[in-house]
Amino acid sequence: MKISTKGRYALRVMIDLAMNGNEKFISLKDIAIRQEISIKYLEQIIAMLNKAGYLETARGNTGGYKLKKEPKEYIVGDILRATEGDLAPIYCLTEDGECSRKENCKTHSFWQGLDKTINDYVNSKTLEDLIK
Repeated sequence: MKISTKGRYALRVMIDLAMNGNEKFISLKDIAIRQEISIKYLEQIIAMLNKAGYLETARGNTGGYKLKKEPKEYIVGDILRATEGDLAPIYCLTEDGECSRKENCKTHSFWQGLDKTINDYVNSKTLEDLIK
């Protein structure tokens, strides 16, 4: 499993909003400049974060984006799953993953353990932890 640029950039965007928001809306342009992400790509990431319910939006000259909650209330694993989908290391551990060999697979428990370790770790960190 590799985290794509969408997942990595989503974390950077959320941290940027947490550190620069101070209860005000931040423009896409300002985020793009600070994070060195194209506006076109940033729009895709913001759409995913907004769909997940993580952002407040405002239109107009003073519009932009800000976090709906405090940084300590955002779990890193949730942000990654909002942009990456499932974080499972192999297909058979995903919701859609059906494997006819699962019952006799000598490596299945290994992959389950890796999946648990990954999820436990990303779920143990908040945006606040990353900022510190």
